[in-house]
Amino acid sequence: MNGVKILSETPETVTVSRGDWTQLLRKLEDALDRAAVVERRRHEERKGKLAARRDYLTAGEARRLLDGESPVKVWREKRGRSQRELAAAARVAAGYLADIETRRKPGSVLAVAKLAKALQVSIEDLLTSD
Repeated sequence: MNGVKILSETPETVTVSRGDWTQLLRKLEDALDRAAVVERRRHEERKGKLAARRDYLTAGEARRLLDGESPVKVWREKRGRSQRELAAAARVAAGYLADIETRRKPGSVLAVAKLAKALQVSIEDLLTSD
């Protein structure tokens, strides 16, 4: 990347051209992608490739999430658990889990943390952006 030309600068802001800004964003996205690949490889080394791949979403599962389906439901089904089994493992009421999966309730931070632990995923994997 050629040097970025600063057009103006204040203590709170720096102004650059649209082209430089686009180039910076592209470089950042590339760096984030490379970091994700490195982390995924480390995960596979720690856990073993076959075991680690159990944590990858299939195209169908990813599509369900993109279509707005509950991440808790997608991961629960991926793990082959019933609502009752997951509720018992996470120590949350089965009705509460059903409400979370159908989005009638968002789920408390504590409940989502318990569900994430029982599903062996990160809390972030169970959060939605809606």
